[in-house]
This record gives sequence, structure tokens and C-alpha cells, in this order.
Amino acid sequence: MAQLYKIPLMLTAQPEGGYTVTSPALPELITEGDTLQDALENVRDALEAVLELYEDLEKPLPDALRQDHQAETIVFEYPVVVA
Repeated sequence: MAQLYKIPLMLTAQPEGGYTVTSPALPELITEGDTLQDALENVRDALEAVLELYEDLEKPLPDALRQDHQAETIVFEYPVVVA
């Protein structure tokens, strides 16, 4: 069954262009993209790799990151760029 996570992310603009994405809650999560959209799309793959790493190491994921996907209301933040 799919699991819903609420991951705090830090988007850092790079001098050469593009963005790097990291998470203070999951230091192993790091990805990048040429655009903000690309960087955010790459987060899912990076998270899947971190989840696999945690499973291999038998390291528990912080409980605060797991969200109830059947909850009546799911609160989250998402960057939206409007030109």
C-alpha cells in the first residue's frame, strides 16, 4: 500500500542555475533539478532511495514524517510559482 509522507524540504538556488533540494528531517535526501519543477519532481525518487536505505539499515523513519492518507484533511505546504 502506498504511504503518504510530509517531508520538510529546503530548496537552494545554485549560482550556476537550478536548485538543490535537501531535508533537515532526512539528511540522506538530496536531489537537484535545472528548474524548480524538475527539482520537486526528483524528490519522489530521492525519497524512495532514502526509504530503501533506511530499510536496509533497519533504521526507523521519524514518525512525524508519516501521514494518514485517509485523514479527512491533509495539511501540507507546496511551492507555487506564478509568473
